[in-house]
Amino acid sequence: MSGHSKWSTIKRKKGAADAKRGQMFTRIMREITVAAKMGGGDIEANPRLRTAVAAAKGQNMPKDNIERAIKKGTGELEGVSYEEITYEAYAPGGVAFIIACLTDNKNRAASDIRHILTKRGGSLAKAGAVAYMFESKGVITLDKEGLDEDKVTELALEAGAEDVKDEGDVWELHCAPGDFNAVLEALKAAGHEPESAEVTMLPSTTVAISDPADAAKLLGLMEALDDADDVQNVYANFDIDDEILSQMED
Repeated sequence: MSGHSKWSTIKRKKGAADAKRGQMFTRIMREITVAAKMGGGDIEANPRLRTAVAAAKGQNMPKDNIERAIKKGTGELEGVSYEEITYEAYAPGGVAFIIACLTDNKNRAASDIRHILTKRGGSLAKAGAVAYMFESKGVITLDKEGLDEDKVTELALEAGAEDVKDEGDVWELHCAPGDFNAVLEALKAAGHEPESAEVTMLPSTTVAISDPADAAKLLGLMEALDDADDVQNVYANFDIDDEILSQMED
C-alpha cells in the first residue's frame, strides 16, 4: 500500500478525517478559487475547476461554499490572492515527498516547510529530483459494507476507472484525472456515496519501511506537513509494513 493509501487509512481510523473536515474544506475552496482565477468560472470550460468542484462534491461540501469560492476567483467577491509552489524533498530512509502549497506569502511558506523538514530529519531536493516517481491519478474510496465487489468493479470500469483495489475496509478506485468527474458522478448516480474523492499523486515506486522508529518519524513528518497552513497536499512514497502499522494504531 502506498504512502497515500497508508496516510488516508491512518487518518480515517484515528477519526482525524472528521476532525480536520474544516481544514479539508478550506483547502478545496482555495483550489477552486485559484482554478477559477486562472481559467474562469465556467466549470464545463475549465478542466481544473471541474476537477476541484468534483472533489468538493466528493467531500459533500455545501453548494454555497463552492459558488463563493468560484466568485472569489473570478473577482465577483473579494478574496486573497494565492500563489502555487511545489517543493520536492527527501525524508529519512530516502523516502520521497512532494509538498504542494497555495500561499499568499511565499517566504513564509518556504521557511515553514524548511523548518518542518529539518526538525524531522528531512531535506529539500532540487526541482525534478523526485517528481518523476509520482503520477497524477483520481482516487475514490468506498466503504465496503454492503457493497458487492463485482458490481462495484463493473460500474467503476464502465465509468472510466482503471483499477479497483482492496484496501482493507474500503474499495479504492483509480482513474485518469480527466475521467475523475465521470467516475464520481456514475458512483453517486448508482447510490454509492464515496468516503473520499480527490485527484492526487500516486508513487510509481515505493520505499519499504520495516522499522517502527522509522515509521513513527515518517508519520510525524507527514502529519506536521499536513497541518501547515500553506500546505495544500502532501504526497510520499513510503510503504509501512502492515504489522508495524497495526501496532502503531493499537
